[in-house]
Amino acid sequence: MARKTKEEALETRNHLLDAAEDVFHRAGYARTTLEAVAEAAGLTRGAIYWHFKNKSDLFNAMCERVRLPMEELASSGVNSDNDDPLGHLRSVCIFFLKQAATDIHMRKVFDILYNKCEFVDPADPAYMRQQEAFLNGRARLVKMLEFAVEKGQLASDIDVPLAAVMFHAGIDGTIRNWLFADGSFDLAAKADRLVDACMDTIRHAQSLRKE
Repeated sequence: MARKTKEEALETRNHLLDAAEDVFHRAGYARTTLEAVAEAAGLTRGAIYWHFKNKSDLFNAMCERVRLPMEELASSGVNSDNDDPLGHLRSVCIFFLKQAATDIHMRKVFDILYNKCEFVDPADPAYMRQQEAFLNGRARLVKMLEFAVEKGQLASDIDVPLAAVMFHAGIDGTIRNWLFADGSFDLAAKADRLVDACMDTIRHAQSLRKE
């Protein structure tokens, strides 16, 4: 009986997250209310508070549902035993772009983050969590590039922090541009070449070498 209750609670939680995706995507972060999410889910506002503290907590949980699997995949290659850190980075980025193009949950969440968020309070837990996730992603990338230097896959004089900024911006900007002008290019079909362009830049750009 207890197991069934846990399963039902998880099902309700996921149902609320699905409803939150739809409402945040339609109305944006600032204009979304818990009442609107409850109505979309066909539940009471009290049901939301059973699972989430407030709107920021609900928003972060919605983002984590699609982000955590990607973070775990990326983190699996951040270790000195990985003999092909750049190969792992390439595979993760291609998978990420293709998932963004084909997975409806990921697509909605990233469209919300890039195009429908009006964060104006740096103390908002939702803003703080998004910034934390951004910086953690950059830190993982720096570590992976450092391992690539150790393995001889990148030049020893590469400016790793600067290269991480450029690479991160390239992947992030690709997603942002595709979402903003949906249909302007085939993200899933071009994912390999777009990632390889970013890889070629950190391998060969003289402007990314240490001064």
